Amino acid sequence: MQNDLVQRLISLLEPEINTLGYDMLELELLSGKPATLRIYIDQEKGILVEDCAAVSRHIGVILEVEDPIPGEYTLEVSSPGTERPLRLLEHFASYTGEQAKLKLSSLHEGRKRLKGILQGVSEDKVLIKVDDKEYAVPFALIDKAHLAPEYSFK
Repeated sequence: MQNDLVQRLISLLEPEINTLGYDMLELELLSGKPATLRIYIDQEKGILVEDCAAVSRHIGVILEVEDPIPGEYTLEVSSPGTERPLRLLEHFASYTGEQAKLKLSSLHEGRKRLKGILQGVSEDKVLIKVDDKEYAVPFALIDKAHLAPEYSFK
């Protein structure tokens, strides 16, 4: 049920966000009292707090009119930060060479979670190198993914 609602929200809001000149990187609907609708946006020149406010105002009106979420909820619009979500195949291609974490919907080669260096994409597969092994993960199996940079403090 919630997955259907998330898909409906993406269909409703992503085109609107795009018309404002932004890309919607991810939409999350988190349960709680109240629920939280969290949307990550980006654009080529980066995101400022004013951008988040403009998108929030615009989609807030749409959500008020369409009323797709039952009950109370909080709307959060945010920049992706360093652990940028990866939702589309193009996102994985754009961050080749970067470290990422993937959570899969089912086992692939005995694994449900992978953390490694993105190697690119091939057709409908995401290539990721974990330790010394390269995996070709079908895109359809990826439930969630995000960049996972490591920081060295010396």
